[in-house]
Amino acid sequence: MNKFFTTLSLFLLLFSQNLLAQEEENFYNPQSIRNFKITFEQDNWQMLLDSMRLYGDGLLIGNIEIDGTKYEDVGFRWRDSKSFSTGGKHNALHISLNYIDKNQNHKGYKKLKLSTALRDPSMVREVLGFQIARKYMPAPEANYASVEINTEYYGLFVNIEAVDGTFLEKHFGSSDNSFFKCTPENVKNRVTPKGCKKNLFASLEYEEKASCYTTNFEIKSEDGWDDLIELTRVLNKDIDSIESVLNVDRVLWMLAFNNVLVNLSSYSGYNSQNYYLYKDDMGQFNPIVWDLNLAFGSYKRVGSGSDLNLKQLQKLDPLLHADNSTKPLINKLLSVPLYKKMYLNHIRTIVYDNFENDWYKQEAESLQLAINNELLKDQHKQYPDSDFRKSLSNTIGKRSKIPGIVELMGKRSKFLKKHDDISIFPPSVEEIMVKGREKFSNDMVKDFKISAKVEKRAKRVILYYRYNSDEKYQAAYMADDGNNHDGEAGDKVFGVAVKPGPDHDRIEYFILAENIAAVGFSPANYMYEPYTSSLEELNK
Repeated sequence: MNKFFTTLSLFLLLFSQNLLAQEEENFYNPQSIRNFKITFEQDNWQMLLDSMRLYGDGLLIGNIEIDGTKYEDVGFRWRDSKSFSTGGKHNALHISLNYIDKNQNHKGYKKLKLSTALRDPSMVREVLGFQIARKYMPAPEANYASVEINTEYYGLFVNIEAVDGTFLEKHFGSSDNSFFKCTPENVKNRVTPKGCKKNLFASLEYEEKASCYTTNFEIKSEDGWDDLIELTRVLNKDIDSIESVLNVDRVLWMLAFNNVLVNLSSYSGYNSQNYYLYKDDMGQFNPIVWDLNLAFGSYKRVGSGSDLNLKQLQKLDPLLHADNSTKPLINKLLSVPLYKKMYLNHIRTIVYDNFENDWYKQEAESLQLAINNELLKDQHKQYPDSDFRKSLSNTIGKRSKIPGIVELMGKRSKFLKKHDDISIFPPSVEEIMVKGREKFSNDMVKDFKISAKVEKRAKRVILYYRYNSDEKYQAAYMADDGNNHDGEAGDKVFGVAVKPGPDHDRIEYFILAENIAAVGFSPANYMYEPYTSSLEELNK
């Protein structure tokens, strides 16, 4: 018996060590603090970085050691951030490992972004926010970094994955298509050209002249202005064709994310900013969220009136801007009944996945515990240690009034859960089947006959399918008419037959079910884990 327990203990020890090693292998493991040691030859390195930030676009060359691995000829500059100050002791950093050697990288990452967590005494808004976003759409990873510069401690920062070519290749399989950063504040010398609308920011309102876009969007690709103009034209003037140029579902996820998390320094707030747009190889623009340090109500402006107070933030309308024509991503998309139901379903999903079960609270507490000791060392931090400890549960500051995350989201979760547009649950999709070859039959299955039982008065059931993961989904309506092996007419079993071409023997799919009030998806994680089937499996 003792031998058994000794063996078991050894196994568990090795297993836990293996898990730890896997976590450490992930550069952006949220619970880890990376160690950056930066060295510059120049004693006046801070003045040089200040000057580059104010007057030029260059990078200062230096060296860096990341968790013990050394890299030379690395480019550094202060990030375009509201937290920047000349001579500041806690400025956000952009680090270009491949500034000189184009192939130089750390664990595959060529560029690194360090955030000061401006207006976030909790230090968890960005890391927690990106964790939630990544469950539903492509979004950066994030954790923390302890930074030394020329052997002196510089501070604890949030370490955020750059949205660059490496990121695009990972999520979209390409990086050379039209690509824009939608942060008007970062566009230098921003003066609205004559004949262009003022204060559009990155709202995607339509204008004919490319010059009207250059002051509101920062182009990151070699070209693409015509693609952006076409996107805005279709969005504003031809909404029925919108899926030809925009990944609508991804946009609806982003908008739902912004609303639930009260992330108003975004498209959903005053300035229509802090996101990227990348056109994938299928011709659709995809949104990518960015800059979450002001999420969870730290920024409070929606575009009209004064800053929202805590109660207003807790009860922020899930249909905010639905009637606002200057926010076409919201106004135009939510004018389509199906898209509106999908958006509300995404809000419901985010609430129940992360907030109603208190997952966010446990994760926030865990993140704070992981960085507590390191933060105590930081003499340049923006807030005292007492604010860090209180910031999850209490409002910090008498003038700026940054809400406690739990204080905000506890009541917001309950408000959304009971909201008339969200409390009604969608049809349930069950007993999903793909008909295989009959036992002892020589007749091979040549198509995919898919059926599902759908409860709660479904008025429409749609199968979305594709043959390869790099293709767009196609839509096919499922019917409860007794055909396509869906049972008998009216038995709530819906079916459809998909006939693949000669070069296709595998299918990926998910099902959308709609009733008069709501829509639901099966599987719930259809964005990343759709159902699959193959003719080979069906013919066994």
